[in-house]
Amino acid sequence: MLVLAQLARYWWTFVLRGVVAILFGVLAFMQPGITVEALVILFALWALFDGVLALIGSVRAAEAHEPWWPLLFAGLLGIAAGLATLKWPGITALALLLVIAYWSIFRGVLEIVAALRLRDMIQGELWLILAGLASIAFGVLVVLYPISGALAVVWLIGLYAVIFGIFQIMLGVRLKGLADKVAAVTPARAH
Repeated sequence: MLVLAQLARYWWTFVLRGVVAILFGVLAFMQPGITVEALVILFALWALFDGVLALIGSVRAAEAHEPWWPLLFAGLLGIAAGLATLKWPGITALALLLVIAYWSIFRGVLEIVAALRLRDMIQGELWLILAGLASIAFGVLVVLYPISGALAVVWLIGLYAVIFGIFQIMLGVRLKGLADKVAAVTPARAH
């Protein structure tokens, strides 16, 4: 119940992650002629932001005496991917795509693992599973078709970001709805 209470308490982080992902996706659709350098910077900022939010989630999980390492690992991976991308912005498009692809696949696996751990505690974990599956599918497609045109890659990244964002927002909304229920059954802490 502590994990659910922590997730419900910080439901807004899922919504925020979703909104940022959707904004990133919409930008990719609105500016399809975006240069590789601009895409590199946008990806790096997104990965850094997502990594920081995952680290915050790991701290919250640790406070609840729940498994925190998957979120910590995902956060560190996101930050590392973002920093590496910023440090070497002149990398080739293929190298960038592979960094994005493997980050996405690994992140998706961690999201599915987290959802499976939560399935006994909440209904609606399906949204996190779907976000994980979208992450994995996106990563696999990028690995399988790395030579596709830059425009197609930008649109694929945009589509992935919008789908991922929608799933994150749906999970956040579901958790917000559970926040009051959890608060009612969770005893208040003595100060």
